[in-house]
Amino acid sequence: MSSQDEQLPAEAAAPEAAGTDEGMTWWYRWLCRIAGVIGGVSCAFAGLWNCVTINPLNIAAGVWMMLNAFILFLCEAPFCCQFIEFANAVSARADRLRAWQKAAFYCGMAVFPVMLSLTLTTLFGNAIAFATGVLYGLSALGKKGDAISYARIHQQQKQMDEEKLTGSLEGQAL
Repeated sequence: MSSQDEQLPAEAAAPEAAGTDEGMTWWYRWLCRIAGVIGGVSCAFAGLWNCVTINPLNIAAGVWMMLNAFILFLCEAPFCCQFIEFANAVSARADRLRAWQKAAFYCGMAVFPVMLSLTLTTLFGNAIAFATGVLYGLSALGKKGDAISYARIHQQQKQMDEEKLTGSLEGQAL
C-alpha cells in the first residue's frame, strides 16, 4: 500500500466526523457534555433519595432516575463507566445521533419520572437532565442569521407585496 492509499481512509473519515457536530462550536459541545454529566449526578442522587420511601410510585420514579443517570453517563462521559465493556460503543453511537434526536431522547427520559411521581425531588432531580435536552435542541435549531441577510429578505418580501398590490389595483381599474 502506498502512502496515498493510507491517506484516503483518513480523509474519508474526516467529512463524516465533521458532519456529526452539526455546526456546534467546541465550547457548546463541551457545555452540553458537562450539563449531561451534572444532570446524571443530579438524577442519581435524587433517584437514590426518592427510593427511600414506602410509596411504590416514588420508588419506581427513583429507579428510573438512576437509570437515566446511567444512560447520561454512558452517552456523555463514557470514561466514568470504564468497567463496562460496551461503554465506548454506546458513546460512539450516541455521538452519531443528530442534536434533535438527543434532545428528544434526553427530554423524554427526564419527563417520565416526573409523570410517575410529581414531587420536588423528581422535579429538581430531572431539571438538569431536561436542560441538557434543551441545550441539544437549541443546537439543532442552528445559528442565528446575520442582519444583512434578514434585511435583504425583508426588502424582497416588501417589494413583492408592493408589486402584488399595484397589480391588483391595475386589474380593478380595467
